[in-house]
Amino acid sequence: RNGIGDEGAERLAKVLGECKAVAHVNLEESEMSAKGVGKLAEVLTESEELARLDLSANKIGEKGAGKLAEVLRECKAGLAHQNLMRHLGDKGMRKLAGVLGECKALAHLDL
Repeated sequence: RNGIGDEGAERLAKVLGECKAVAHVNLEESEMSAKGVGKLAEVLTESEELARLDLSANKIGEKGAGKLAEVLRECKAGLAHQNLMRHLGDKGMRKLAGVLGECKALAHLDL
């Protein structure tokens, strides 16, 4: 809903990389693609407090889902809630499903 797109996601990733205490990131309908999600994923794996991530209604696709799978695989935070509704594709869903057991804190995944 904010339309930051991939460029805004890259800028936000820089800020989040420095501010590890962020607990909730809501980027629903932000007009991001796999590129923007990839930039965010690079820093989200380092977050120690991230509990809720909403990337719903973005065109994440298979590549973006793969980047998010890496976040789940390496999650240091108690990422308990992740909302990724729509635009993942079958292959993207499989990538996420392959790592679900590795993030023990994940209690809610909205697809």
